[in-house]
Amino acid sequence: MDLEFFLEILGTCSTSGEERRLAEFLEEHLPVPGCTLIEHEVGDGTLNVMLDWSGTGKPSFVFCTHMDTVPPFIKPSVVCVRKGEILPDGRVSMQDDTMITGRGSCDAKGQLFTMYNACLRLQKEGYTDFGLLLLAGEETGSHGAIAWTRDCEGGDFVLVGEPTDNCLVSASKGTKSFEITLKGRPCHSGYPEYGSSAVDKFVDFINALRRLELPDDPVLGPTTWNVGDLLSGNPQNVLSPETRFRIYFRTTFATDRFIQDKLVGICPPGTVVQAFGGDVPLHYFCNVEGISAKTASFGSDAPRLEYFETKAICGPGSILTAHTEEEYILVSDMREAVENDIKIFKTFNKTNSK
Repeated sequence: MDLEFFLEILGTCSTSGEERRLAEFLEEHLPVPGCTLIEHEVGDGTLNVMLDWSGTGKPSFVFCTHMDTVPPFIKPSVVCVRKGEILPDGRVSMQDDTMITGRGSCDAKGQLFTMYNACLRLQKEGYTDFGLLLLAGEETGSHGAIAWTRDCEGGDFVLVGEPTDNCLVSASKGTKSFEITLKGRPCHSGYPEYGSSAVDKFVDFINALRRLELPDDPVLGPTTWNVGDLLSGNPQNVLSPETRFRIYFRTTFATDRFIQDKLVGICPPGTVVQAFGGDVPLHYFCNVEGISAKTASFGSDAPRLEYFETKAICGPGSILTAHTEEEYILVSDMREAVENDIKIFKTFNKTNSK
């Protein structure tokens, strides 16, 4: 593997909304003889890229990952690690190794780089019916995957690259997103009895949500949630007239269908609830000899790639350092990922050969 090339990929800023520059860089540097480049405009200024070895424009087996990263951009660095050293996610290094840090190192430029290397290996072995699909906008709502599904055909199999510790994902949680607006009545804060604070309603709502009993799923475990974009613009000496926030659920097979009803049921009168949809929990192809499988609580482009008959998720790196300043990937993990990608490709093709 050409690690200098990987560092160039990492050194090209592609935070969400800026990933077109990486797409254009890859268009210049990735294609090889025998591979066709397909450019696909998402419609928001970003760009999807497909490398096609099938010669048809619609390969049966597609390796797929995303080019965008969460902000801020963090430059890559190379660090030598020793056997027994504690790694940023708490793992212990099993050998002397090389650690590459920086934004996107494991989410998901490491997947991009290893999948590309797997494609080169498969080409050398004489395989042709495969492609590498690089998508925009995964971190902000899978806009690239949605646009690809809108305009393009699928295939028999898509392998989505995400940081899974080189394990296949057996099942993943769904997502549901809502904007909540709680209404209050402003008044002078010295006389709170003459008003109604939307901030107090927010606290009551959160406490009710914490008390909400949701069933644990035997496969995916508990349903979790997080609050973001919290806003109450009142001065400190005025009771809040309105509190607005987003709430994001990671749902399971046991809760996905009724989570919205449960949410609405704990809202006080006058609350405005806007639903933004999300993805349902899914089972995935995960039966490959020699590759461990586990569940995942994070989202991916996989649910949005609707026209692929079979889906799998696998890739190097730890989700525990993705989106953090400690994001990293080991060279040994990338080499293992190349072997895994090839093994998944050959397993699926053998399973489905006529």
